[in-house]
Amino acid sequence: MSEAQSQKRDHSMFDAELSGAVLNMQLLGRILRWLKPYRPVLFLSGILILVSSTVAVLMEIVISRVLVDYIITGSADSNMPDLGMIALTKWIEVQFETMPIYAAGILFAALMVVFSVTGHLHRLTLVGSIVKALRDLRQDLFSHLETRPFSFYDKVPIGRIMTRVTNDVEALYEMLRGMGSLIGEFVPFFVALTIMLSSSVELTLVLLLLVPIVGMTTFFFRRASREVFRLVRNSVSALNQNLQENLSGMQVVQLSERQERNLDVYTQINKSNRRYEFRSINISTLYGAFNDSLASVGLGVIIWYGGGQVVQDQMSLGGVILFTRFMNMLFTPVVMLGEQLNVLFRAMASGERIFQALDWDEQIHEPENPVTLPERLEGKVEFRHLNFGYLPGSPILKDVSLTVPPGEKLAIVGPTGSGKSTMIRLLGRFYDFGRGMIFLDDVDLNDLRSRDVRKRIGVVLQDFHIFSGTVLDNIILGNPDITRERAIEAAKTVNADGFIQRLPQGYDTPLVERGSNLSQGQRQLLAFARVLAADPEILILDEATASIDTETELLIQDGLRKLTEGRTSILIAHRLQTIQEADKILVLHHGVVREYGTHDELIAQKGLYYTLHELQFQDVSIDDEGNPEVEIEL
Repeated sequence: MSEAQSQKRDHSMFDAELSGAVLNMQLLGRILRWLKPYRPVLFLSGILILVSSTVAVLMEIVISRVLVDYIITGSADSNMPDLGMIALTKWIEVQFETMPIYAAGILFAALMVVFSVTGHLHRLTLVGSIVKALRDLRQDLFSHLETRPFSFYDKVPIGRIMTRVTNDVEALYEMLRGMGSLIGEFVPFFVALTIMLSSSVELTLVLLLLVPIVGMTTFFFRRASREVFRLVRNSVSALNQNLQENLSGMQVVQLSERQERNLDVYTQINKSNRRYEFRSINISTLYGAFNDSLASVGLGVIIWYGGGQVVQDQMSLGGVILFTRFMNMLFTPVVMLGEQLNVLFRAMASGERIFQALDWDEQIHEPENPVTLPERLEGKVEFRHLNFGYLPGSPILKDVSLTVPPGEKLAIVGPTGSGKSTMIRLLGRFYDFGRGMIFLDDVDLNDLRSRDVRKRIGVVLQDFHIFSGTVLDNIILGNPDITRERAIEAAKTVNADGFIQRLPQGYDTPLVERGSNLSQGQRQLLAFARVLAADPEILILDEATASIDTETELLIQDGLRKLTEGRTSILIAHRLQTIQEADKILVLHHGVVREYGTHDELIAQKGLYYTLHELQFQDVSIDDEGNPEVEIEL
């Protein structure tokens, strides 16, 4: 079993589906606590939405009671309240010496300005507070993830972690924004309901019977459509993926005459997409038709009952019109509530996963009274009876003991899964180890803070990571102690200066993520420059030249010699020609130290190292079962 295979992959904490959560008030309260620093702004937002919603009701009253009853029909004394709008219109008539219709227009325009300004400020303050709160959440989540040990990333896939920071936080945004809008819709709901009840209790109660039907319809239609919409998104994704594969590989498609076969596959995917699109359209139109039918029923009841009241002079025409306008104010928040319940349930699942990540408290053990290292280490490294495994009962390293004197170059070789990379991970304090000890200049590694250890160790991995930024940024890597001159000098030492100077902007050339605008060899040279600029006392090279072409490898040999000079260096490589000049070579097999000595000594022993050497440097035939015809003593 390889080291990667041996590491546990526990995804359960992030596997919950968005649709599977229920309302959890404790979790909801924890989400809302992120808004606590912004309570004053949210309070202001609440005042603004109260004003805006009240003004929206007043605007409806101006249209129905002032324009229709007072100006057109002259029935201003209806039992339908006007909240002082008629009196205010009369006051404007007197103050501006104008006609009633113009006074009503002035009043409506003034209310519209107040409604627009307060509505805009409400949305600005509400959304601004939510965005800032979720910015804080993302910041804390990112900061928390940065401090998690390697074991955390062994157990949780990177893609799922990215979903927590992006999609799940976005789900919280949709929920919080929807809740704010929903609260705003319920203000005119209660104002309108109060006015309606004061005018006609019977008609209001009939309309209220339709409200829960509208709410339940919205909830169940949205719930039914969620699965269909998921299928639509998946089918669109499959279409895009298939199209991308065919376009990017069009040369191969045409050379192999696969056009008809690929068209058949695309046609099948397209048919599935069309079928799901029709289902989603059917659900949406059916939902719209059902709601329109309910609204028509409500409107019919108002016209039937209210018309009779008008004929009997018990209700004004403006009152009937106001009832029709208020009916929308009754239905709108209920429809939104049905929609927001689905959003809320999805957000509950997202919030649960976010806080599971934040609550993950596994971390590297740090000493209570750490030992302070001297300004410059000698560089002695010692492993003493070290045992380690990623899973209980599956040891990777078994009783490993060795000493690397200061300035010595040690090479570690062995088959895949023998524990080579695990040793350097433990030396860098990326994992806690139970049995055994590691010493740095005779100081127990467990008595040192992990960051103090990592400052003294420079690591060059085969898969060198390039960050977005300039070439210089990727050499300095945010270290305030590294100046531009020091970084350039390091690049010159490892022969990276030549290709850097040929870039469009030299050291200030922007690099894209993962350095795709550099060759593999150039990225490796940049890795050496980064490590040399940091000037660590201990150097670890994990298959550092495995992906470099012959010409580039020759270029860096001189730089490597300068890099390792005076430093304790540990080299891990499968290609034995890169380590023959090492002072000592350690051979690991199944986590056990099998051989230790110089290159010549190990060749003379004719053991495992000799066998590996023969496989790489001699013409070895392969038998019928695909195995080398060399006797390997395991």
